[in-house]
Amino acid sequence: MCQAPSVPAPERDKGRNLSEAIPNISQNIVRLRNNLITYLTAHSIYHHLAKTIKLLTQSAAKMPTEFISVTFPNASTELAPIPGATIDVDYLVRYARTLDDLTYNYTLVPYSSSGYDPFTIGATIAAATKNLKIIIALRPNTLYPTVAAKALATLDQLSNGRAVVHFIAGGSDAEQAKEGDFANKVERYERTEEYIKILRRAWQSKEPFDWEGKYYQFKQFHSDVPPVNGTIPVSVGGSSDEAYRIGGSLGDIFGLWGEPLKETKEQIDRIYAEAEKAGRTDRPRIWVTFRPIVAETDDLAWAKAHRILDALNANKVKGGPGAFGLGKPAGEAPAPQNVGSQRLLEIAARGEVQDRALWYPTVTATNARGASTALVGSPQTIVDSLLDYVDLGAELISIRGYDNLNDAIDYGRYVLPQVREVLRQRANGAAKA
Repeated sequence: MCQAPSVPAPERDKGRNLSEAIPNISQNIVRLRNNLITYLTAHSIYHHLAKTIKLLTQSAAKMPTEFISVTFPNASTELAPIPGATIDVDYLVRYARTLDDLTYNYTLVPYSSSGYDPFTIGATIAAATKNLKIIIALRPNTLYPTVAAKALATLDQLSNGRAVVHFIAGGSDAEQAKEGDFANKVERYERTEEYIKILRRAWQSKEPFDWEGKYYQFKQFHSDVPPVNGTIPVSVGGSSDEAYRIGGSLGDIFGLWGEPLKETKEQIDRIYAEAEKAGRTDRPRIWVTFRPIVAETDDLAWAKAHRILDALNANKVKGGPGAFGLGKPAGEAPAPQNVGSQRLLEIAARGEVQDRALWYPTVTATNARGASTALVGSPQTIVDSLLDYVDLGAELISIRGYDNLNDAIDYGRYVLPQVREVLRQRANGAAKA
């Protein structure tokens, strides 16, 4: 048999080294390929994630402006009070459905020591509407927080996730005392802060928990009534340092009364500063309230405004249902304790009209009782005025008039669509740019 020719040792070593190196080269190529794939994948994911975050940020920044009205249980108004009026169920349902049909986003169910129970009114609204969100005004002294957590979550389930809670710490010692609350202002805000923390813990906790706070103490509480979306938006309002601190640190929404643009911007900055101080990465949405007086033209609107002012002054002097200042002329009425009303009266003393169309005689006529600043003008003037506040950062605009139902209809027809259209055009222009 023939033998294969022998190969010199150096050549054999070279071949062996090459044969041993080939697998190493192959492994290195595979490793390099895998590293390259990993890099490209990470690079792609990074850019995709960055793009997603940018889009989410832009989306959040462009959250649509929403509109709020106030629910009324009967046809009694400040201009035409009905003595002894009780709940008119047909009117209440019609009013709520009108807001829903005209695409208002929210309705506030107010609270007073002598008024109707907001939760029952809210449940009635929920049953009569499909999309309208229901803001329950709540004073912490009136309902223990564990009970409120279940009541709000029950309404939230009944309405398929449409419940919101708005906290009223209390701006009048006399009003608070009517229901047995003698805490001072600082204590009322401290209590509100503790209350909000308990609500959120109750909605989110899957296990029983204890609470040992300054104002509330309990053992092993657990709720079997979760909100539809895991939590319920919390709104806080006010114009004091305490309100800014608590609303800025804890609120999903912060409510302001209509003030001139400069003062409103200052308040928004205060709220945002408190949010940042609390370590938040988000900010409360700003809610600003007005009482628009609208007519076909500016001249007709101003004529209407003075008729409304005359009626407010007449009812104030008469006293009785729907009147303000306990039947006394505004100069003799007790000075309001709450900072928000004091601010409105101070601004009113500077002049009747501020900025584009913000009118203050309605403030002095009512002794700044509640939201009382008017915007006066044609639909276009009102739209332009509201957009001024949207540009400042207001994402929720509350508008209610003096002829409750008819004004709500007019706003829904001539104001809301125009504001939304301007904002839509702006958004489209920004997207194209």
